[in-house]
Amino acid sequence: MTKLTDTQTLILTRASARPGNLALPLPEGLHGAAAKMAVGRMIKLGWLEEVESNLRRKQPLWRETGDGHGTTLIATDAGLDAIGIDPVVVRTMAALRDAKPEAIAAAQRPGTKQAQLIAMLERPEGATIAEIAEATGWKHHSIRGAISGALKNKLGLNVTSEKVKDRARVYSLKSG
Repeated sequence: MTKLTDTQTLILTRASARPGNLALPLPEGLHGAAAKMAVGRMIKLGWLEEVESNLRRKQPLWRETGDGHGTTLIATDAGLDAIGIDPVVVRTMAALRDAKPEAIAAAQRPGTKQAQLIAMLERPEGATIAEIAEATGWKHHSIRGAISGALKNKLGLNVTSEKVKDRARVYSLKSG
């Protein structure tokens, strides 16, 4: 497996947080021959892909191809995988969120307690605070804070709760 440089990691992480996994704009200070070399290597490794830019949506241009056309750069599934982000999770989170695309990258690093919390809330039966505490080792107030702050406010997810007979309050993650 190829080890990523700091620049490659930064480009891919930022791309994972943008709509459509756009890799542009590149990090500040990366331009000219250095940018061309870094991007060329990432394309060769299959981490970035050059695609036609949608000028009507004002997508940033990587290079012009003539006649008012140009290309932009997007992170590929292999690129997201290289930084430890599951591409399926990125697409799922993008479908669930109403806004805040910059939060996707941090939202679902595999194996984190936040990822575990989201998985528990996505189950058909949802999860209670006690169940989440047992699975994550978090205190009850930390769980409520994560649901309110990280999931609802930061990520814009639709977390609902309801009192279920013979069970404590159940929290669920609903799409839409």
